[in-house]
Amino acid sequence: MTRYLPFILRNTLRNKRRTALTVLSIFISLFLFCTLRTVITSLAASLESASSARLITRRSTSLTFMLPVSYRDRLAQIPGVADASWMTWFGGIYIEERNFFAQFAVDPQRYLELYPEYKLTPEEKDVFRRERTACIVGEKLARKYGFEVGDRITLRGTIFEGVWDFTVCGVAHPATPDLDTNWLLFNGEYLNQRMGDFGQVGAFVLKLDDPARAGDVARTVDATFANSAAETKTETEKAFQMGFISMLGNIQAVIYALGSAIVIAIGLVSMNTMMMAARERTREIAVLKALGFADRTVVGLVLAESLLITLAGGLLGAGLARLVFGLTDFTAGGFFPSFTVTDGTVAQALGIALFLGVVSGVAPAWNAARLHIVDALRHTG
Repeated sequence: MTRYLPFILRNTLRNKRRTALTVLSIFISLFLFCTLRTVITSLAASLESASSARLITRRSTSLTFMLPVSYRDRLAQIPGVADASWMTWFGGIYIEERNFFAQFAVDPQRYLELYPEYKLTPEEKDVFRRERTACIVGEKLARKYGFEVGDRITLRGTIFEGVWDFTVCGVAHPATPDLDTNWLLFNGEYLNQRMGDFGQVGAFVLKLDDPARAGDVARTVDATFANSAAETKTETEKAFQMGFISMLGNIQAVIYALGSAIVIAIGLVSMNTMMMAARERTREIAVLKALGFADRTVVGLVLAESLLITLAGGLLGAGLARLVFGLTDFTAGGFFPSFTVTDGTVAQALGIALFLGVVSGVAPAWNAARLHIVDALRHTG
């Protein structure tokens, strides 16, 4: 079939405008497909990065209600808990509201030890523990805003009002690319001091002796504080993250529905293009058959033309998506730790392009094979 490639190319480019528009349609559709598919793979990757050896304990009523910091000592004594620390969502604004990223006031003595997957030097950890206004920024956040050790960061409080100044004492580097690094942690003693030793925290992080006992430990924790003024809800880190994702509803079903609609729509477009192209060349196909071209060769030529158009659009769409999201730090405000178009997504996009090429070319190829030479030579359409 390679010897017919120049002939196939000439036929493809005969109507340049129509071919270009068809390739463009497939390109845009598969670019959107790759983007939507990456939403799912990125969410899945963020959930997979959650440690099975950590539990999150929060207020049973809502995340917006806080827990007494004194719970930490009781939590640390529960069988199966190796260590316990705490964190509080800060919710400050950096320069302007659109510069959103996660900020947490954390236990300076223990919190960092519960997250060994984020790499910091002993010196950075020591400064963080000692300095009240010290903060640590994730690698991606540091790269986005150009933060370096020693820089001053000013946040305008929303939950905790006022102007808050921090000094960067370290940049955390992730052990794997799927880990979120679009965040800022600061010494929780600074928050406690400015708020008048109010003794409240947002949630506790528990490190387990044995991840297999997560369910038993969670039930024990919640039973310990049952019927208290501040009852708790304890769940695995993965379940805790799933709670945020579930706020979006069944996003996976919505994305699959949109992706299917895109594929069906572009399939109809490409099929219409190939039907028109084949109908315009009815007499030429008859001449080829009169010259001795076998039916299977004619079928192959039509299918090859269809595949060339759809694969060109597929390569452009998947290639651009891979390039764009590979060169940018797209996070949707930190919602996606690593928004990367995977090899599997690219393969799926090219598979769809191949499928569209076959489906679009089957009908015109079948009609071409069934043409009677005499009738086709009389064709004037």
